[in-house]
Amino acid sequence: MKTEVRLGATVEEAGIRFRVWTAQPNIRLWAGGKRIVTPWKTDANGVREVFVEGIGAGTRYGYEVDGQGPFPDLASRFQPEGVHGLSEVVDPAFRWTDAGFRLPDWRDTVFYEMHCGAFSAEGTWRGAAEKLAYLKELGVNAVEVMPVASFPGKRNWGYDGVSLYAPSANYGRPEEFRAFVDRAHAHGLAVYLDVVFNHLGPDGAYHRLFHPGFYREGTHTPWGEALCFGGVAREFFIESALHWVREYHVDGFRLDATHAIGDESERHFVAELTARVRAAAQEIGRECRVIAEDDRNQSALLGPEPGGGWGLDALWADDFHHQMRRGLAGDRDGYYADYSGSVEDVTTTLREGWFYHGQHSEFHGRVRGSETTGIALDRFVVCLQNHDQTGNRAQGERLHHQIDRSAYLAASTLLLLAPETPLLFMGQEWAASTPFLYFTDHHEELGRLVRQGRRREFARFAEYASEEGQSRIPDPQDEATFTASKLRWEEREEAARAPVLDAYRKLLAMRRELRRGRCEVRAEGGGILLCWRDEALRHFAFVAWLGGAVWNGVPGSGDRLEVVQLLTSEGVTINGGRCTLPGPGFVILRVKGE
Repeated sequence: MKTEVRLGATVEEAGIRFRVWTAQPNIRLWAGGKRIVTPWKTDANGVREVFVEGIGAGTRYGYEVDGQGPFPDLASRFQPEGVHGLSEVVDPAFRWTDAGFRLPDWRDTVFYEMHCGAFSAEGTWRGAAEKLAYLKELGVNAVEVMPVASFPGKRNWGYDGVSLYAPSANYGRPEEFRAFVDRAHAHGLAVYLDVVFNHLGPDGAYHRLFHPGFYREGTHTPWGEALCFGGVAREFFIESALHWVREYHVDGFRLDATHAIGDESERHFVAELTARVRAAAQEIGRECRVIAEDDRNQSALLGPEPGGGWGLDALWADDFHHQMRRGLAGDRDGYYADYSGSVEDVTTTLREGWFYHGQHSEFHGRVRGSETTGIALDRFVVCLQNHDQTGNRAQGERLHHQIDRSAYLAASTLLLLAPETPLLFMGQEWAASTPFLYFTDHHEELGRLVRQGRRREFARFAEYASEEGQSRIPDPQDEATFTASKLRWEEREEAARAPVLDAYRKLLAMRRELRRGRCEVRAEGGGILLCWRDEALRHFAFVAWLGGAVWNGVPGSGDRLEVVQLLTSEGVTINGGRCTLPGPGFVILRVKGE
């Protein structure tokens, strides 16, 4: 497929043009409450088209298949009544004010991951937009939004999306999502969208009804039937990403679990998608970046297509998170068994971008990873918290719920001043009291299966092996589970949280200054020393999170050397050339001169 098929309903001056890919011989369009009798035109790819005069944006429509339905359009731009309801024709015209917006330089990027429904009290785009000025002031410059494609029910993480072109009506109308992006750009914030191409949700995916070519027969991923990436199906999925760029001005994508995207085409689906969203952005005078979550630790994916890569801008690199949780909170089950959390192993992880670069992994049962020599470390996105690593815990505990504040601030210093690109998960900057739990709103039968699956998942842990233990796992279907996950913005000013927020602001401001130089990472006396250098200055961040540490070799002030302590935790002493951290903590020095 060399040309776009442009599926869905397109607004034109005299009416609406409908285009649908289907193998069904008996398919009828319903629009504006009437069956449309105008005959279809069908092209060589099996795409059917009909133009209907006298209707416009706001028209509700669907497709009747073999006398059943009508069913929603697979390329619907809006599902106002949910994934089973009629589709609505949407005019993408919008009064954009972001012509002057430019993506922040990649080296300066700091991500802030958010779930629209849990981010604000309102749980809408309008509510989220009211917090954008705060994010700008905090010091982040890229908002990564969890998946928004329409999903079944009123609440969901978003990974059960089925209407890939339609932002969920639970968060507002399409124009409100556009207004959110436009306002983010006004604050200098980029907007990255998390998108899913490894499966479709279990309820409301009518794709097989229209055409069997959307699926790879007999192949499954951990979340459902594997998708097909050939012919019109491939174009359908790629165009869903293109439309977020063209119609919503999103600046980039986080591709979910690309290790589970099976494609044996000569040109891998992800490589083509990456190239085409960049080209689509360039056509409208913009840029677009693509990041992938891929647990194989394959650095080749960052390489150019001619060399067999996918041309990605960056990869999520979870090894840093796993090392820190193992060391700080003592996690040792599942994949955490592959990590020690030691100072030496964390140092290796920060030097390489990830820890596993060719060693045998006990958890995976195979050699995992590849070397990262020659790849800029800022192409690895690291975190202390994200939606997966928090929400996939039975109680949705955040790291700061399980360790003391001094250790948390030390770990945060390492995250924010490391050479990798940091990602914050909403609320971690003030040590939010709220968990982030797994929540859904499926119909009764599917909900029962999800609830049972959740309990089965944790039954291997001693704490949840008994019936009583499993009863303490929050029910994903209970609305209270979702409500408990919503941020409480008023708590930012509490005595226990305000100092954490203040530290994050200062560290993020410091990061912007440090990024002008290059960074060396080394283990030193029980802690990690980060040394940032440029032509005029050196900055040293000495961090200990497992206990006390000593740095011998602190630069001393003199006639030709100016040493300033920029930020320290409590109890730090510097005497002569020796810096002592009595427990978890940090010290950051600026050195000017030779």
